[in-house]
Amino acid sequence: MRRLPVYLLLDTSGSMRGERIEAVKNGLEVLVSRLRQDPYALESVWISIITFDREVKQLLPLTALEALQLPEIVTPESGPTNLGAALNILAQRLDMEVSKSTAERKGDWRPLLFVMTDGKPSDLADYRAAIPLIRRKGLASIVACAAGAEAKDEYLKELTDNVVHLDTADSTTLLSFFKWVSDTIGVGNQSVGATDNLVLPPPPEEVHVVI
Repeated sequence: MRRLPVYLLLDTSGSMRGERIEAVKNGLEVLVSRLRQDPYALESVWISIITFDREVKQLLPLTALEALQLPEIVTPESGPTNLGAALNILAQRLDMEVSKSTAERKGDWRPLLFVMTDGKPSDLADYRAAIPLIRRKGLASIVACAAGAEAKDEYLKELTDNVVHLDTADSTTLLSFFKWVSDTIGVGNQSVGATDNLVLPPPPEEVHVVI
């Protein structure tokens, strides 16, 4: 069975402390639970979680949905939001973890990437330098989420045309976002190989598409 790799890049900077990071944890639990109810996803979806604040950590290497155990996610009291460094680590993990097609066998499906931040990249020069690197990886789709009033859509638009904005980053709104992510992964899982462009499912009212 060919795998569908799904990478989640999550902001864990100091501004995410408290309700926001707890909401992210709850959202991840719902995401995994919903995907496990989909027999197609259960067979093929593999998930990785990379967090970024002043440090970048791959908390979960690419792991089969059925074997996945969510890692502990912590946030520092303060510090920068190094999204550029996270994209560089992502590029390395894509090279190491995703199987490419050869003359003898089919590799993995093209990966999906979801990025969530409640601010803007602190390492802006590194961020902008990493964008063409990520685009060359041939991902099936990149979806970026600007969570909360302080999040800056314009920087995420440099990375992808698929940007959504959450007016608030409270538990209800973030839960709606992660449910929508699970729906998007489900659509991607059923359409891989049939189309080059993933059509995103309609978002809930809390999730606004940025034009």
